[in-house]
Amino acid sequence: MTYRVEVAARANRDLLRLYQFIHAQDSAKAAAWFNGIENLVLSLDKHPDRGSVTPENKKLRHLLYRITYRVDQRARRVQVLHVRHGARVAFKSQ
Repeated sequence: MTYRVEVAARANRDLLRLYQFIHAQDSAKAAAWFNGIENLVLSLDKHPDRGSVTPENKKLRHLLYRITYRVDQRARRVQVLHVRHGARVAFKSQ
């Protein structure tokens, strides 16, 4: 069964900043890399439990690129909370 993927406002801002930071509008390779991140986020609809549990909060998971998200099994929903570049500081859950 498919999950609904919701991208939080913070994660959308993270993605926009990342897009701008890597100058994806000016480079085919950077744009392809960025599109890979977007595809990875959207693929959580079929495989939401594949990410590792985060050290900060056992209710959160993360993927390559440090995409932090929460899975709600009852609602069949994945909430993408944060997208972090590897050089940035750790995610602080609220």
